[in-house]
Amino acid sequence: MLLEQINNPNDIKTIDPDDYDILAEEIREFLIDKISETGGHLGSNLGAVELTMALHLSLNLPKDKIIWDVGHQSYTHKLLTGRREGFDTLRKYGGMSGFPKRKESDCDCFDTGHSSTSISAGLGMVKSRDLLGEDSYIVSVIGDGSVTGGMAYEALNNASQLDTNFIVVLNDNNMSISENVGGVSKYLNNIRTADGYLNIKEDIYNVIRGVPMVGDSMVDKIRKAKSSVKHLVIPGMFFEDMGITYLGPVDGHNIPALLQVFREAKRVKGAVLVHVLTHKGKGFGPAERHPARFHGTEPFNIETGLPSKLRTKANYTDIFSTVMVKLGERNDRVCAITAAMPDGTGLKRFRNVYPKRFFDVGIAEEHAVTFAAGLAAGGMIPVVAIYSSFLQRAYDQIVHDVCLQKLPVVFCIDRAGIVGSDGETHQGIFDISYLSSVPGMTIMAPKNKWELSDMIKYAVAFGGPIAIRYPRGEAYDELREFRAPVEFGKGEWIYKEKDIALVALGSMVKTAVAVRESLKFMGYNCSIINARFAKPVDKEIIEEATVDHNLIVTLEENVASGGFGEKVFDVLYDIGYRGKSLKVCIPDEYVEHGNVDILKKEIGIDAGTIIERILAKIDE
Repeated sequence: MLLEQINNPNDIKTIDPDDYDILAEEIREFLIDKISETGGHLGSNLGAVELTMALHLSLNLPKDKIIWDVGHQSYTHKLLTGRREGFDTLRKYGGMSGFPKRKESDCDCFDTGHSSTSISAGLGMVKSRDLLGEDSYIVSVIGDGSVTGGMAYEALNNASQLDTNFIVVLNDNNMSISENVGGVSKYLNNIRTADGYLNIKEDIYNVIRGVPMVGDSMVDKIRKAKSSVKHLVIPGMFFEDMGITYLGPVDGHNIPALLQVFREAKRVKGAVLVHVLTHKGKGFGPAERHPARFHGTEPFNIETGLPSKLRTKANYTDIFSTVMVKLGERNDRVCAITAAMPDGTGLKRFRNVYPKRFFDVGIAEEHAVTFAAGLAAGGMIPVVAIYSSFLQRAYDQIVHDVCLQKLPVVFCIDRAGIVGSDGETHQGIFDISYLSSVPGMTIMAPKNKWELSDMIKYAVAFGGPIAIRYPRGEAYDELREFRAPVEFGKGEWIYKEKDIALVALGSMVKTAVAVRESLKFMGYNCSIINARFAKPVDKEIIEEATVDHNLIVTLEENVASGGFGEKVFDVLYDIGYRGKSLKVCIPDEYVEHGNVDILKKEIGIDAGTIIERILAKIDE
């Protein structure tokens, strides 16, 4: 196999050009085979194979730098930098990350995981290169979805002022920004980036500028006239008008064409955008037909494309999806907003039934929140569904545009807590901390699927800023008999005994039940309080628990700083509690990728570790 000849960065340059297509096919076969076993981001990687090969053929890594926006499409890059064997442990605990990681390879120059960041990071590297007098090439690769994020345009606006080379590759695998006008576009691209043209153009401009009194104005008029002609024949004039040279569109699966356009791009003195057209999921029929399903996939059967392990129970996203459709029917003021994740957040059904009240704003969380604030101010009841890790990008908008005005915006925060294989950039372990710091924000977390349903209905009728956080994965379907009505700031007793009180929030109620069963078997009395609200904390139920319990344990899936446990401990301090207390939470550190159960054990929030800590606390 040709792929076996690639064991180090730049080894691809030893491959015969006639064999590039064979290598691309081998890479696709390798990725399909490995990801079918481990799970991962398949569609985006299959679409970027030739693009990645062309970049590695055009650059000299790690001297030159590639910044992959989000990083979903970096698998081929990992293969071409000698990490083939790492795919056996892809996204597993202690194994290779599914995203670029600086600690993993010198060829990964910037850690990514969130969208629309690559151009800003690349521009920073360009400035660092220039200040240090280095001569490397810097390339930011960004997808058409990611350029829906405002941060990308902020960076492009800044990059337009450059007078040194910076290459931005727009990997367009969905929408078409501009139409390929064929030979004229290709001809002008070649002319405008040829050495002779660039030198002559600069010489002419310099001579004209030297003409007393009128030089600068003549240059401006020439540029305006040239721009008018470009509008007729050149796609991408949006970028040209910003001051960024546009090259393309180019077939992202044609390696010779890609190599040619990258040669041209490297000649440009300034920011240059290369528009590449690719096909998501290329080479694997199921991924081509269902790109959303294979964006991030669990292990699957290669023959059918179906998951290896079919789900038998509803997950929390399913529950949210069902309740939203029902609420949309009952109340025509309920509307739904997502940031490019209608499938992931469960809003696809709502979109299908109530298309006029569904809004996908693209990868633009900040806009999503302020847009929701506008909807609320106008009389609607907006439900914003965003993953915990991504909602943190809109913190200022939550503070300034929603909570300051006390607007009735409902935040349904999916993937709260440990999410597993995507790792540090995606773990939803900060939302309690950053949301609870905002005056006027109410935060809830359900113990099971029925309580999630009740909380969504409560939140829609609440009349102010309110958030519901719920985890990824199968919805807990026990404790159905405990379904007290949701009341503002009130928890509920699940089991009321004495000695040990487990005050659990959301997903940790399930863990608390397991802990209690073991403690009961050992002969200990143990109560469970379902906190329900992370903010405000139910002070009355905490004070009640201090009467008959000499050990109070808080359990949450959030970091310690600013978390639920801190707030309960504040209550205990205020009421002068003299007993023992224990805070079970995630340490103030980033949590790497891996199986959720393994990660929970490693960070000490699994049932076994909690029991050990409780017994140790009792013996103190």
